[in-house]
Amino acid sequence: MAKGDKINFSTPSGFPEFLPSEKRLELYLLNIIRRVFESYGFTPIETPAVERLEVLQAKGNQGDNIIYGIDPILPPNRQAERDRSGETGSEARALKFDQTVPLAAYIARHLNELTFPFARYQTDVVFRGERAKDGRFRQFRQCDIDVVARRELSLLYDAQMPAIITEIFEAINIGDFLIRINNRKVLTGFFKSLGIAENQIKSCIGIVDTLEKIGESKVKQDLEKEGIAAEQSQKIIEFIKIDGSVDEVLDKLKHLAQNLPETEQLSLGVTELETVIAGVRNLGVAENRFCIDLSIARGLDYYTGTVYETTLLGHEALGSICSGGRYEELVGVFLGEKMPGVGISIGLTRLISRLLKAGILSTLATTPAQVMVVNMQEDLMPTYLKVSQHLRQAGINVITNFDKRPLGKQFQLADKQGIQFCVIIGSEEAAAQKSSLKDLKTGEQVEVLLENLAEEVRRRLT
Repeated sequence: MAKGDKINFSTPSGFPEFLPSEKRLELYLLNIIRRVFESYGFTPIETPAVERLEVLQAKGNQGDNIIYGIDPILPPNRQAERDRSGETGSEARALKFDQTVPLAAYIARHLNELTFPFARYQTDVVFRGERAKDGRFRQFRQCDIDVVARRELSLLYDAQMPAIITEIFEAINIGDFLIRINNRKVLTGFFKSLGIAENQIKSCIGIVDTLEKIGESKVKQDLEKEGIAAEQSQKIIEFIKIDGSVDEVLDKLKHLAQNLPETEQLSLGVTELETVIAGVRNLGVAENRFCIDLSIARGLDYYTGTVYETTLLGHEALGSICSGGRYEELVGVFLGEKMPGVGISIGLTRLISRLLKAGILSTLATTPAQVMVVNMQEDLMPTYLKVSQHLRQAGINVITNFDKRPLGKQFQLADKQGIQFCVIIGSEEAAAQKSSLKDLKTGEQVEVLLENLAEEVRRRLT
């Protein structure tokens, strides 16, 4: 770089950077999510940001959105060669684009060290090579839980997922939401009953999954492009639009299963769906929090049973705020044995961005400090330090102002950071073992003995 050239220090496109008030909001939400996850016995793990490319491409995930990672074997000046070559050998590496596929590899690597069913949560950062735009990022934090078993996994684990989603979003207090539940076997079974070929079903599910984005007529067009007859396309549209209460939808599905040909898989899907719904109810999830939505398909190849999407009512344009489902063969692709699992994911960075823009959430104060001990005179600094420590030991977050400046400026500094209280101690107060406590929200100022200061601050904070 030539002398005098300016360095472009802007963030790379699609890679977010948080102000303190935004980061504090993220940590606040993470604490809620972690608390709920752990209340159901999920344990934390972390997997590498970089995985072997062949791992990430397991189960048909060709990964148009994969970002190639730096290969530790190659020096940085040769990494571009690897990226251009598209090498897919065992040494090719990429950044993980979700948590589920790396979890499958993690279980394969640690099979003999884990206890099954294995219930884990992750709140790692993931990377996707998407076009960066409003609310879409190339790097974002994703909060996942999954339960994986060897050979068999109870459908009650599927039922737990809506209960967990409900607890998280009720604790965050973002308004009314609806968990939409379906089962991929219901969809595939219905397609089979229409005589749709096995090799067409996967693409049909992918098209159905785009209904909300592209609309009914475009779904019909895309189905017909896949070779689905117009009559079959119409029946698919009619099927995925079946609505009503949970029990009404189940009854309609049972009726179809009894009157259509080749409905073994459809019947199995309905039975599984019925079991999951019964479990959701037994876990105390309110009826207005969930429904059966036959248009929910989840486009990823590895889902095989229950699938979920969560919508914020009144803000449906935000899309799904939590999604997931059951898979049977994802882990087995690495081990060659049946290891069913079920999980959900919250794209937290995207969610925060959407909710802030919609005015549903607000950022927190810049600092976690609740009190500022102001600097009235330098010779009293030993007193200020002792008072600050006394407050901290009482569980109160404190900033001690080490810089001497006019009192009004110190109040402004505290107010700008969202600090509610200022402790004022001059020479007279110090001699009398007292302080003035100023509430910047109300403007009230009271005199408090130093020995009672922590108790008074705690009282006013509650």
